[in-house]
Amino acid sequence: MARNFYREGNNWFCSAGLPSDITVSVDGVHFHLHKFPLISKSGKMAQIYEQYQYTPRKTFKAVLEDFPGGPDTFYIVAKFCYNGRVELTPKNIITLYCAADYLEMTDVYGDDNLISKTESYLHDSVLRQWKDCIVALQNAESVLNRVEKLQILKKCLDALSVMACTDPSLFGWPMKMYGSLQSPGGSILWNGINTGARIRSSESDWWFEDVSYLSVNLFEKLIKAMQARGLRPESLVGAIIYYARKYLPGLSRWHGRQAGKPMKVISFSLSPASVDQRILLETIEKLLPLKKGKSFCRFLLGLLRVALILGVDKSCLESLEKRIGMQLELATLDGLLIPSYSDSDTLYDTDCVERIIRHFMSLQSTVTAFSPASLDLEASPGSGPLKRVARLIDSYLAEVASDVNVKPRKIRSLAEAIPDSCRSLHDGLYRALDIYFKAHPHLSASEREELCNVIDYQKLSIDACAHASQNERLPLRVVLQVLFFEQMQLRTALAGCLHVLDTESALAGPVAAAPVDTTGQIVQRDGWVTIVRENQVLKVDLENMRSRVGELEQEFSRIKEEMKRVTKSHNSNSAPRTIGQRIGCKLLPRASDARSDIVESISASPRASVELRRHSRHKKSFSLF
Repeated sequence: MARNFYREGNNWFCSAGLPSDITVSVDGVHFHLHKFPLISKSGKMAQIYEQYQYTPRKTFKAVLEDFPGGPDTFYIVAKFCYNGRVELTPKNIITLYCAADYLEMTDVYGDDNLISKTESYLHDSVLRQWKDCIVALQNAESVLNRVEKLQILKKCLDALSVMACTDPSLFGWPMKMYGSLQSPGGSILWNGINTGARIRSSESDWWFEDVSYLSVNLFEKLIKAMQARGLRPESLVGAIIYYARKYLPGLSRWHGRQAGKPMKVISFSLSPASVDQRILLETIEKLLPLKKGKSFCRFLLGLLRVALILGVDKSCLESLEKRIGMQLELATLDGLLIPSYSDSDTLYDTDCVERIIRHFMSLQSTVTAFSPASLDLEASPGSGPLKRVARLIDSYLAEVASDVNVKPRKIRSLAEAIPDSCRSLHDGLYRALDIYFKAHPHLSASEREELCNVIDYQKLSIDACAHASQNERLPLRVVLQVLFFEQMQLRTALAGCLHVLDTESALAGPVAAAPVDTTGQIVQRDGWVTIVRENQVLKVDLENMRSRVGELEQEFSRIKEEMKRVTKSHNSNSAPRTIGQRIGCKLLPRASDARSDIVESISASPRASVELRRHSRHKKSFSLF
């Protein structure tokens, strides 16, 4: 019993009425005991005694190096040697098992010895109860190497893996009739006693909270054991995300818990693990499966932010970027706006995003998706991954364009990272460049032209063309190209509409002569009359479009004539400033042989090198985007 032992400083004594004849030292704590109770239970102590039994000293000393559990565990073992009884709990079962193995306390040295007792308690109690198994593992960190050799760790992990796949009402805490088992404080009552545990959900995520109390090393081993056992990837990823959010600050913003989730069993006897955040993040990255999902992609982007802050290994960063690149079509704009945590002057880490885009172009369609019911796989069903990513990158460019420290070559590199065929319209790209020109008014003419080369003006909408034709921030060559393609678009639209009108008019001709003696014929006639009225309204709109086209053609012709006049005036050594002011343009000095044919070569050579700035202070801004 405990009353047989007392402590004085770092010395333990047994009040058995006989002088001590053996001193056992464990981590600087000395136990003054008697040899017969020890050697009758422990094979190791019997071997030590045999080495010292022929010495003339009355007492001998034994030093136990690397004793499992330290002095506290040896104190329990010593009491068992004297009294034959021991109090086993989930907290001390694994360390006592290891200590019994260390001291060779087998049944050879006595029936029902300590190894038998601990092994029986482990199999009959701990491995059958979820909570006890978690508590036992949590307290086994100090003896993990020995636990692995004794196969105890494997047994515990296998037991937890099986129970995670099982209905939680079949083991552990009572799961039914919570109305009669719940205390006023929300805890579960067992025979009227507060168990210190909250109600657990019957959903597949009920075990996430409990396993989050394990250390990083044990958590990694448990996830691998569950994966080998065949647990669904969605459940494993859910547990990993839960663990990461618990110990990595900042992730909750990117993968917040959904409202309305029921409470889980959380035992107050468990304490959170002490983890190294950098090691944790690198471990989590290795555990994540190669899957794709909308919420999963958002989690990866949040994990990447934390990785950049913590300065994890380069290989870990590259792996995260590849994982995100594999499912970039599921990313969101706010997720891609990753702040720059390095010494860069830019606000956002554009280099990282560019690497992600490169990975997307080279690794797309190489990963499978989670099941649709989990982790929000859905995306826009009407568009392909390439088009979705193109729209996303155009929006990203518009956001980073206002940063005064972003270089033109970076904007162009990001824009060209997506093939031109992925963009059905270049309105988003034009909007991003317009924002960039506004934020960088000191760009040279050559830099502006180089950036404008990424736009296909034939893919601009009518509204974008209208804005670009009046945009004083664009080079003259670009404005002229826009006017030319705007004319082409209007002519094509007019031709198509006229063809439709002619077809409908031919069909509407016999309407007036149609008989009206049946109800079906009357309805048909009324429908044709409505179509004819709509066509009349459409004709008025087409006349307005014709007028607009005529105005554009006149303006285009006037610019041609004025440019020819400027060329002639320059050849006769006259100043072109007056003429430039008349047409609202400011001509930049160029070689005379390139001026004479600038307008005529627009359609054949869209890269003509004429520059002018149009002064239009009262023009409308492009507010469509």
